[in-house]
Amino acid sequence: MTQTIIWTIAILTILGALLAVVLYIVAEKFKVEEDPRIDEVEKVLPGANCGGCGQAGCRAFAQHCVKSESLDSCFCPVGGNDVMQKVAGVLGVEVAAKEPMVAVVRCNGTCENRPRTNEYGGYQSCRVKAALYSGDTGCSFGCLGCGDCVAACQFGAIKMDPATGLPVVDEEKCTACGACVKACPKNVIELRNKGRRGMRVYVSCINKDKGAVARKACKAACIGCGKCAKVCPFEAITVENNLAYIDFTKCRLCKKCVAECPTGAIHAVNFPVIKPKEE
Repeated sequence: MTQTIIWTIAILTILGALLAVVLYIVAEKFKVEEDPRIDEVEKVLPGANCGGCGQAGCRAFAQHCVKSESLDSCFCPVGGNDVMQKVAGVLGVEVAAKEPMVAVVRCNGTCENRPRTNEYGGYQSCRVKAALYSGDTGCSFGCLGCGDCVAACQFGAIKMDPATGLPVVDEEKCTACGACVKACPKNVIELRNKGRRGMRVYVSCINKDKGAVARKACKAACIGCGKCAKVCPFEAITVENNLAYIDFTKCRLCKKCVAECPTGAIHAVNFPVIKPKEE
């Protein structure tokens, strides 16, 4: 009995050693050498793993940067231009600075502007709510108000305003990672150019219904009248499917469209307040 146990242990030990040798040989034969610069690039990244760069995480982004011929298509929204300069330094290449972006909520359907027509008593999730019905108001395009975007933001840059029922973006905390954009089932949130000194002009509406229908559902809806496009001297505004859209790459912040909009659907943000001249 004792000899049987000893032989069993010996055989298992020999088999284990042989398998270890085989695994070592296979590992050496099929070993993939990884560029050491990947580790160096990953070290200078913020480590948020938010996916805002379009990759699965910071490690995947580092691999993408090392493999790319240039960094023109690579950008870490959390680290911004400072981090990209460090990445470029590691790789020994140059990278052009990009304009900072910020998340913008394109819905002005506040509780006052967009009265409720029914009450939702189900699970508080915009994605679930959107799958069940069009929403609590007459507008089937606007914010559903359950805060999926808030839950998706890793940086505490969005909160729900109880007075308006809409999300509010803290542009100082926003990294433009795009998590809130992906979380919104209505596509209400958009990443836009932060603008010179933070100034931006955009249409705060995505309602594609005809003017009368949109206005009935929300007092501040875009009615697709096209007045804004006519007064824009830079051809930055287009009107399609009863909805105006401002191309931030063409907009020069003249604000003529803001003054022309009959419903107040176009918003101008962070512009200095001009005091009236004293008589």
